[in-house]
Amino acid sequence: MRRTRIVATIGPASDSDEVLLDLVKAGVDVFRLSFAHGDIPSCIDRLRRVRALAPDLAIMVDIPGPKIRAGSFGTTPVVLGIGDDVELIEGFGESSTASTIYVEREDILEQLKPGDRIHIGDGGVSLQVVTSGETTTAKITSGGAVMGKPGLSLPSSILNDRLPTDDDRARLEALKSEAFEILAVSFVRSAFDIVSVRTVLSRDDVMMMAKIETGEGVANLDEIITVSDAIMVARGDLGVRMPIEEVPHLQKLIVRHGIRYARPVVVATQMLESMTHAQVPTRAEVTDVANAVLDGASAVMLSGETAIGEDPVGTVITMDRIVRRAEESFDYAKWGSSLGIQQIVGTGTQSTRITAAITGAAWRAAMEERAVAIVACTRSGMTARAISRFRPPMPIIAITPSESTARQLRSSWGVQEVFISSSTDIDVLCDFAIAQLKSEGIAQPGDPVVIMAGSSSGGTAVTDTVRMVIVP
Repeated sequence: MRRTRIVATIGPASDSDEVLLDLVKAGVDVFRLSFAHGDIPSCIDRLRRVRALAPDLAIMVDIPGPKIRAGSFGTTPVVLGIGDDVELIEGFGESSTASTIYVEREDILEQLKPGDRIHIGDGGVSLQVVTSGETTTAKITSGGAVMGKPGLSLPSSILNDRLPTDDDRARLEALKSEAFEILAVSFVRSAFDIVSVRTVLSRDDVMMMAKIETGEGVANLDEIITVSDAIMVARGDLGVRMPIEEVPHLQKLIVRHGIRYARPVVVATQMLESMTHAQVPTRAEVTDVANAVLDGASAVMLSGETAIGEDPVGTVITMDRIVRRAEESFDYAKWGSSLGIQQIVGTGTQSTRITAAITGAAWRAAMEERAVAIVACTRSGMTARAISRFRPPMPIIAITPSESTARQLRSSWGVQEVFISSSTDIDVLCDFAIAQLKSEGIAQPGDPVVIMAGSSSGGTAVTDTVRMVIVP
């Protein structure tokens, strides 16, 4: 089994029924739907179609936050050359060209000043404002090809939006009754942002994923992780808003912190960027994906590669091959021993400390006795995510009575989810787990298996039981 998950973004190149089904076969675990593109009805329609076609996968909905986008450049690359002049115009639903870029945000151009820098997309193309006022013009200082509706990164001094934005609120209202598992929140700068979005959505069954892509997000990383259910290393805007040489080090920092808190961590942006048009990735991209796996990432994500790329399915197949090879070199024993038993730091509550102690003991027992599997009986998914942070070499089997939890666990490293009708009897769950392992050929008579279970105390989930079972 591949342990590191693959997230694929759905867009014009991949939203047909045929391609979606092929992506599932190719190994996608989570489908990402960006709600920054298109109107709300079309976004909801795509969400419902993806859910119907992929009932067992997780769906991640990504809301835009204060992201500013350019009017569409279309599906054919438009080249912006160094030294060329462009005019910036406020407008919605307009088509941008090499000489005119429409900015889909009201009252923002008037705040620009000559000398301000604007980055397009992930920062490969940059502009410098020459004139502002009634007419805003800029000169291309770093050229390149653009397509679709890329984001525009403006000076942070003029972007003071709090989350959720009015645009986010409209999307959150539409999402309240829809079937999806993960909500990715863009430009999270503080714990308050996540709490505010969670309050508006008013759903406990959706994982809140904080996208770390600003300096403020990095500075407040611990408090953000504490109130989030998952984290994304959003390297695109992070590399624009922070010195680019810091990105590799921030990636390692964010991944490590997220896993200490038992949160799934997704590494995103430009992982196989060249495969948007090329049949094979660059050697640097292959190395980048492998290093994300070796960093301990829970999942790696494809963005434009599958949303607007020429071969979405081939890109996923390539990603799968790279990840599987990297996992062969992963040092499982060193990772778990260096993590430390008590490193679910979280809120520091008693239930958190109990979960840390029990899952730490389960990992140690599984390693010392060479267990063939670790079984997590879980309703919320917390038990499985807590043991997953140790990155054990043996399979993690999560048995859950919740279909939503089973899908959410598709974002967790190394977890094989199994849905079962509700049962509170630990003995019944143990028997079911052993039968499942034997039927899949994972366990044979005489093999040791570690089984964990959680309970609810005062409405709070806690992992409080661990057993070593010898397969009969």
